[in-house]
Amino acid sequence: MTDTLLIGLYALIAGAVVAVGGAAALRTLRRRSILAHIVVLLTVTVLAVVAGVTTVAKAMFLSGHDLRVVLLTVCAAAVVSLATGVVFGRRLAASAVWAQQARERERRLEAGRRELVAWVSHDLRTPLAGMRAMAEALEDGIVADPRGVAEYHRRIRVETDQMTRLVDDLFELSRINAGALRLVPTTVPLREVVSDAIAGVAPLAAGKKISLVAAETGWPTVRGGERELARVVTNLLINSVRYTPADGTVHIDAGRGRDGVWLTVSDTCGGIPEGDLDRVFDIAFRGERARTPGTGGGGGLGLAIVRGLVEAHGGHVGVRNTGGGCRFEVLLPA
Repeated sequence: MTDTLLIGLYALIAGAVVAVGGAAALRTLRRRSILAHIVVLLTVTVLAVVAGVTTVAKAMFLSGHDLRVVLLTVCAAAVVSLATGVVFGRRLAASAVWAQQARERERRLEAGRRELVAWVSHDLRTPLAGMRAMAEALEDGIVADPRGVAEYHRRIRVETDQMTRLVDDLFELSRINAGALRLVPTTVPLREVVSDAIAGVAPLAAGKKISLVAAETGWPTVRGGERELARVVTNLLINSVRYTPADGTVHIDAGRGRDGVWLTVSDTCGGIPEGDLDRVFDIAFRGERARTPGTGGGGGLGLAIVRGLVEAHGGHVGVRNTGGGCRFEVLLPA
């Protein structure tokens, strides 16, 4: 019993010495990755076992041959242990990175939702207040001449249309985010979709004296939801027209490449700040120029809807600055 206690004491002391060194190493590496910590822990464990075995073997006067056999066995087990630890450490590190990215993404989405609620409340409250004032003026007879009454009716209709578009955007975005969007794929000729979109955006462009130019040839067909693709093109055109100064140009083109069907909308808006390029498609992001009343910035949902609809088709949408403007690029599967 005394020999057993001594052997245990020798092994404990040897392991404690190694553990102190391992604790110092961990303190030095406290800012390193999880994988580094796991490797250090496994190495300390193996070294503690080796130190304990060596100390006990010396105390028991084992032969050199027996000691080598024991150490070789421990080293073989150590190699397997370290390899397994590295594999699981990498998985754990990857999981930690993914969890961190998920938390960051959730924080961005939550911030976007809060900003969306604030902007939508503003965008609804402003026209509602104007409509209420005009309705009260008509009701009280303050405006009685036919021309004034007709103008008030026109402005009420315009404000109603604006709120209707905002509500439609909210509904479309909620369907995308909830996974309730159901595409009805058909063979869609992009030329017809673009022609209809240009016709719809033409009054807005004419008010700013902006030219809408479409390529003459090279228009492909694509398999997808016609209504959804029409909304993608319309939202991109409206966004470019809103941010392009008067007398500017918006050019739209499409074609078929090796990776699929592509569609581009280029404008002369002057470019997007580099810090905003990654946020253009975020919910409720409208840029500094759209944060004042009367700029027609919308609810900041148009490009978010574009990204959702394009991704629902298995495609990708991006934006980059060009000389004097920016180019929105949509890539759809062939």
